[in-house]
Amino acid sequence: MENKNRAIVKGEQFVFIAILVFCLLTITSYLVPDVFAQEKKAASSSKEPTVITSEILTADNKAKTALFERSVVAKKGEMTLFADKMLVYYSEEKGGSNIKKIDAEGNVKLIKGERIVTSKFAVYFAEPEEKIIFTGEPRATEGENVVTGTKMTYFMMDDRSLVENSKVFMINKGQGAGGKGQGTDKQ
Repeated sequence: MENKNRAIVKGEQFVFIAILVFCLLTITSYLVPDVFAQEKKAASSSKEPTVITSEILTADNKAKTALFERSVVAKKGEMTLFADKMLVYYSEEKGGSNIKKIDAEGNVKLIKGERIVTSKFAVYFAEPEEKIIFTGEPRATEGENVVTGTKMTYFMMDDRSLVENSKVFMINKGQGAGGKGQGTDKQ
């Protein structure tokens, strides 16, 4: 009889453990897809297609470059890059090609929402992290606020910027263009 009672206890423990494992698997199956969805969303923003238009396109398949000239517009997601000329470096892969780098020259302008960055030159790097480096009198504006410097680097995935030799002109909220404390420039 004692062996039978032990078998019942072991059977009850097995059922309890099986229910516990089932509950844990069910809970994690709801949590894990959210984590993967967030990772997929971050990855998908870098995988959005880039559409480039221009009046003239010269492609060099051996060098894996494409030169876009006159009224060049490159659009990726919410971002649009304008320039007089863009030289695109790409790599061939299964199912298409990937942009590795873009050299933009002349009347460069990046628009993303209310932010506008202008410069004479810009270089877009797809890897190791998506970024755009602006040189040649770069100037960034958002609303009435202005940032200038000698070199601006915009890290696209992190939505952050690094400005060398920066000068910031900030309009305090509640003050118009003629208000005091317009900027940090003391000249």
